[in-house]
Amino acid sequence: MHVIVHGGAGANPDDPETRQGVLDEAAAAGSDAETPLDAVEQAIHVLESSPRFNAGFGGAVQSDGVVRTDAGVMTDDLETGAACSMPGVEHAVSVARAVMEETPHICVSAENAVDLAEDFGIETGVDLLSERNQERWAEEDVPEGGPKEHLAYLEERFGTTDPDGNPAEMDHDADEETSSSSDLLDHDTVGAVASDGDSFAAATSTGGRWLALAGRVGDVPQVGNGFYCAPAGGASATGAGEDIARVTLSRRAVRHLESGHSAQAAADLAISEFGELTGSSAGIIVLDRDGNAGSAFNSDAMQIAVSR
Repeated sequence: MHVIVHGGAGANPDDPETRQGVLDEAAAAGSDAETPLDAVEQAIHVLESSPRFNAGFGGAVQSDGVVRTDAGVMTDDLETGAACSMPGVEHAVSVARAVMEETPHICVSAENAVDLAEDFGIETGVDLLSERNQERWAEEDVPEGGPKEHLAYLEERFGTTDPDGNPAEMDHDADEETSSSSDLLDHDTVGAVASDGDSFAAATSTGGRWLALAGRVGDVPQVGNGFYCAPAGGASATGAGEDIARVTLSRRAVRHLESGHSAQAAADLAISEFGELTGSSAGIIVLDRDGNAGSAFNSDAMQIAVSR
């Protein structure tokens, strides 16, 4: 089984060696699976359970103090499932798979997705708030009230970090203290692509974006944006979610595969186009029909692992 996983595109993380070890474990878990779909699910389970990544346990906290998880999965026969905005669900990728296999729909959201997870034996009611995020949330002073009050507070904060909560290059007029308080080390969206030589699967899972408005859903559970799969190969994206959704980054990468490009060339082209179109940062992993893995990013770092 060919497997490539990523741990998100963002700033350089603390303790990258330990983090790389978790990614290597995830890729190895996927390589032992029977099918590409099993492979991406098993690989992402490892990452969703690690507080070093922004998925499952240790995911980003939204403006009301709640961690909500999103995920999407797809196979090369265009079967697709996604689930989003789920409190208390560590393994969002498994809920996405349940949507794909057990419902006539592509995406189920919020408490209804949690109910679906419970009905199909996926653990719910999990405390997803890691110690690090709990401490960081305690330092915030989000006002009580509804979305308007939250938006007024978030206006000066939401744009001061990269999409996964790491320090971004600040505007010259930005408050340095705000930037420092927004430093969420080692947390990034995760994804995997797998192939057994005949078929493909791709999946992405996330806790979203730190201090996003409660209920915000980004690119990850949107087919063609955070993930995409076709007979030519598969891709999983990470980065500035709203911009990824605007340019359908994962579909763009797979389209390059369909045009005859290798996995690496497709990844390079997709990220180059993304940067030109949006000016934002992102990363992507790709597998092609020849079993080649490719990855590209325009952020400071994106750790990956490959197993075959």
